[in-house]
Amino acid sequence: MTVEVLDDHPEPISSAQRAYQASLKLGITKGADRSRAVLAMARALERSFDDILEANTLDLEASREMAVPELILDWLKLTPTRLETTVDILQRLGELSDPLRRVRNADYQLEDSQSYSQLMPLGVIGFIYEAFPDLGAIAAGFCIKTGNSIILKGSTEASHSNASIASVLQTALSEVGLPLGCLEPIATEHGASIRDLVVQDEYVNLVIPYGRSSLIQQVVRQSTCPVLKSAMGNCYLYWSLNASLEMVRWMIIDSHQSEPDPVNAIEKVLIHRQALPSSLAVLWNSLMEKGFEIKGDAELVEAFPQLQLVKENEWGNPYLTRTVAFKLVESLEAAIAWINQHSSGHADCIVTESYQESRQFALGVNSASTYINSSPRFSRNPSRGDSVFLGMSNQKGHRRGFISLETLTTVKHIVQGNGRF
Repeated sequence: MTVEVLDDHPEPISSAQRAYQASLKLGITKGADRSRAVLAMARALERSFDDILEANTLDLEASREMAVPELILDWLKLTPTRLETTVDILQRLGELSDPLRRVRNADYQLEDSQSYSQLMPLGVIGFIYEAFPDLGAIAAGFCIKTGNSIILKGSTEASHSNASIASVLQTALSEVGLPLGCLEPIATEHGASIRDLVVQDEYVNLVIPYGRSSLIQQVVRQSTCPVLKSAMGNCYLYWSLNASLEMVRWMIIDSHQSEPDPVNAIEKVLIHRQALPSSLAVLWNSLMEKGFEIKGDAELVEAFPQLQLVKENEWGNPYLTRTVAFKLVESLEAAIAWINQHSSGHADCIVTESYQESRQFALGVNSASTYINSSPRFSRNPSRGDSVFLGMSNQKGHRRGFISLETLTTVKHIVQGNGRF
């Protein structure tokens, strides 16, 4: 993520202060008003496709001249389809029921009082993202829906696109009467570094970084605010001895279908040592026909010289491309131990016909989610259910797993007495 750093610049502080003041008002607005605001954001975005795509073209041209990696160019490039998907997500967010004010039973009760708890906004959320201009709009929709202000800190590569989208959304929010400051973009030309934002713990209640693992690690190291780590790639699959080759093939291919960010893409496959060599060759040839690059551990490369050798540090890092590395293991126990040591820990899979193996895997793998004979493919706007997702988190802190509307809330405990003492 390219960022121009100045030692002392007031812009992040001013943005954080404005966002904080806005959050105090936004947090007590009616759910219907917040929903109306998100729907207004969707309509405004839909009317502005041409302007946004024009701004995105400027970013793409500048990035190509600067020899920006192809991966970032893919993340950066907006299309009418990507913008339509963003509009669809905002519309669905606007139509969902209000996630706030939901009353729940409290874990404790006091004598002569009634105790209960309810979901409340966090306050101010800083969203730091690498390329993905459309994701800034989606994150803004999540925050407004949950009564949170948002500070958007995008990367230099997407500066024109981010500015265009933020301007459209700010105008829409202003027109429906939401407080100024509930959406605060930090422009690239202000020269603010990531650190300038993530140390504003007096005003910012949560920081969500989204991008390559290097960005996530930078934010975690520098932040004095709570951080919700997101994760992409480096998901593992264990291919049991009794499992279907066709099931393995389908799960790998399907997991890579989400664009532009295949969050839960299977990039590493652990194979039981007794697997038939003919099955491996069939699978690899099939994947290569689909455009995948295949790699293997030293033992597999020795038996199949056409494979590329996996470097030791690759087992713990995502490729974020259509690359899959294979490794032989002695048993399910060995596979679980390897996954717990090297996986990104947000989505790991098993293909097996054994119920006992599936249970052992699901309970033993230290991941936010496990998939048994099912593709881990990620969707922000799934067709079933009533949830929309911003991404995946692999941490055990604030929240773990799918980043939903409820993830951006906290709990308030309320005790209602009757005046007796």
